[in-house]
Amino acid sequence: MLYGFIGRVSRADALRTSLDVSAERTRAIASRVSQASLGGDGFALPIDPTAPGAPTAPQEPVDIEAEMANLADEQLHFEAAAKLLEKTYQQLRATIRER
Repeated sequence: MLYGFIGRVSRADALRTSLDVSAERTRAIASRVSQASLGGDGFALPIDPTAPGAPTAPQEPVDIEAEMANLADEQLHFEAAAKLLEKTYQQLRATIRER
């Protein structure tokens, strides 16, 4: 009934996409850090090689401090997008209830 309605009247679709991209970036950063800390052996998160920020070669040197800073930055982006999406849904619920 309301299929496609939310995307036309709010930024919910863009925010959900932003959350998905942020999650993929977080996985890529975490994989690079785990590969660097384990020397390329052992457990690492499986990631899509076409994902933004995915490592191109396992032999690349990794600056763990820079990657951890990137991870913290990405976490802030994710949390901000999640809060905005939450507020967007609250506004939509309030608007629908008023009618």
